[in-house]
Amino acid sequence: MWHWARTEPDELRLTLLPTALPLAAALFLSAVLPAAAQEAREFPTQTGTVIVETLAQGLQHPWAVDVLPEGALIVTERPGRLRILRDGKLSPAVEGVPDVAVHGQGGLLDVALDPQFSTNRTLYLTFAARGDGGYGTALVRATLSDDERRLTDVKEIFRMNRFTRAGQHFGSRIAIDRDGSLFFGIGDRGDGERAQNQRDHAGAILHINADGSIPSSNPYRGGTDGLPEIWSKGHRNPQGLTFDTADGKLLTVEHGARGGDEVNNPQPGKNYGWPVITYGKDYSGAEIGEGTAKEGFEQPLYYWDPSIAPGALAVYRGNMFPEWNGNLLVAALKYQLLARLERDDTGAITSEERLFDGEFGRIRDVIVAPDGALLMVTDEQNGAVLRVSKAPTQ
Repeated sequence: MWHWARTEPDELRLTLLPTALPLAAALFLSAVLPAAAQEAREFPTQTGTVIVETLAQGLQHPWAVDVLPEGALIVTERPGRLRILRDGKLSPAVEGVPDVAVHGQGGLLDVALDPQFSTNRTLYLTFAARGDGGYGTALVRATLSDDERRLTDVKEIFRMNRFTRAGQHFGSRIAIDRDGSLFFGIGDRGDGERAQNQRDHAGAILHINADGSIPSSNPYRGGTDGLPEIWSKGHRNPQGLTFDTADGKLLTVEHGARGGDEVNNPQPGKNYGWPVITYGKDYSGAEIGEGTAKEGFEQPLYYWDPSIAPGALAVYRGNMFPEWNGNLLVAALKYQLLARLERDDTGAITSEERLFDGEFGRIRDVIVAPDGALLMVTDEQNGAVLRVSKAPTQ
């Protein structure tokens, strides 16, 4: 098992990403196979057979996918490209993307569409930025042009307050609340103690308004006991973040060390323990912190030991798989799988099913499409966009 500087073993290859490719390789990586040309593969699950289709391949470390109003997909590639996938064809890179620092696990990360995107064309991006001291996570708001060729009105609305040379734990999914405000996570940047510092954006779930201002619901809005953007602390590296549309509950999934990946429900002003408490051990096998529980720290809703290296989180609320209603879907990098977590009526996680184990590579993102199918991206040098749908009944 490979590891580097207390970062996820599965992430080592991400630190080796070249910033430029030879022409022949670049031409190969730009090739896309239309969905109709792909052979659909069937997989049994505990609730029936599903079909997985490859909608596109040849993406370079895709990190996130979202669905545009008319059904096309928008995809980020970690080296700094934003692409549109329509009718099996990838667009050239959208112009106007901010200057992205491709450093370690950092690069262009998440994309999220504003709830009013169909009328205002607004979207949000998280990325690794350069600054005094090194690198850190930033978030911008921008407008996608009507012809989808460029971003305009690009404005940085958040930048973390302490940059370092570390190449790991940038976060950083975006979840948009019903009021249009933004939640997003930043990891501890490879230094666990930062997750317990209320004056540090690292190791936290952050909450800002769409213009970058501070919501009135934030626990430290006045800035006296902590930075006003902080919602919760004690998170090692949250890379999955979403709302359950049924009850409005915010849910996260985050990387542990050798173990201790967690699902959490971050509450304002609460502390989720890292690195004081954890269910994992260091990569060396050494104990971390003070055990698995301590007064003043919250317990996870669920954890994995050993680590599966979770990359994203979705709550299934769709019509295609009614038997999955309310399930949590977790993309995993290390074991290259999708974990389906069943919940009871109280929201407690009761069981886990692992799908596609090792079949498609490192699954970085998973979302529920408007038609109820799942969309996933694989974080590989030759990455793909995949669609998961229900097999027809005989």
